[in-house]
Amino acid sequence: MSCMRRENRSSVSEFLLLGLPIRPQQRGVVFALFLGVYLTTVLGNLLIILLIRLDSRLHTPMYFLLSHLAFSDISLSSITVPKMLVNMLTQQKSIPYVGCISQIYFFILFACLDNFLLAVMAYDRYVAVCQPLHYTTVMREGLCILLVAGSWFFSCVHALLHTLLLSCLSFCADNTIPHFFCDLTVLLKLTCSDTSLNELVLFIEGGMIAFLPMSAILGSYICIGATILRVPSIKRICKALSTCGSHLFVVFLYYGTLAMSYFFPSSNNSKVKDIIASVMYTVVTPMLNPFTYSLRNRDMKLALGIIYRNRITFAK
Repeated sequence: MSCMRRENRSSVSEFLLLGLPIRPQQRGVVFALFLGVYLTTVLGNLLIILLIRLDSRLHTPMYFLLSHLAFSDISLSSITVPKMLVNMLTQQKSIPYVGCISQIYFFILFACLDNFLLAVMAYDRYVAVCQPLHYTTVMREGLCILLVAGSWFFSCVHALLHTLLLSCLSFCADNTIPHFFCDLTVLLKLTCSDTSLNELVLFIEGGMIAFLPMSAILGSYICIGATILRVPSIKRICKALSTCGSHLFVVFLYYGTLAMSYFFPSSNNSKVKDIIASVMYTVVTPMLNPFTYSLRNRDMKLALGIIYRNRITFAK
């Protein structure tokens, strides 16, 4: 491989993360806010996983997929937020070269996994609305495991490919990252090596990874809409909204903020808009998922109520 024969390794041993664009006097408030959001994300998504594990009525394809999405959201936030909080608290903004590359790998992995899981969940909603009589036959346990395992596999391959290509590049003088985490596109701008191969792979392979799940989601909801409009009624529309509403909200929030950051980047020199968009899909969206899927979901609220009553009864 050509990167094995290049001038050994990068001369940069660490990078400097500039973090959030905030004033020093705002640091305490922002730290408390992000700590609260992160704890809410972790505890809320852990609660979803726990409820699905403990309540046998939630052992269905939809909740099986939701438990993996909850785990992915915990991981996505945990890759970036703790480091950002430590840097904000200690003012030590450095991150080792290996740590930065590792952060990029896991960030790409779980961002891509979210992408695939949202597509699989859209297919699950399509079967539930368009083929309700065949739902248990189509969404059998074996297929669900296969779809999730495939999502994990392709996410790992996607992350590994871009991380290996990045590790072949050299970083010379500038090691300042104007972000709160190591972002692949930012590092490609910092390198003093030729990035044509990286950009080509990012455009073709990365574009496919983003386009195919989005197409699956769009196709699923077009079919759902066509099925509802075939015999329109208020009852059918309300049922479809209760079935798909939570997933649609998360899809719009996730892809909307992702598009703001990567597909419609800032035209001026300021990166504030990009950082805000990154905060939305790495911090805010994972926090909102538990509220979106739990507070509006009768089965989840019922399971939470039963477990709470059982704990009170056991305590007595």
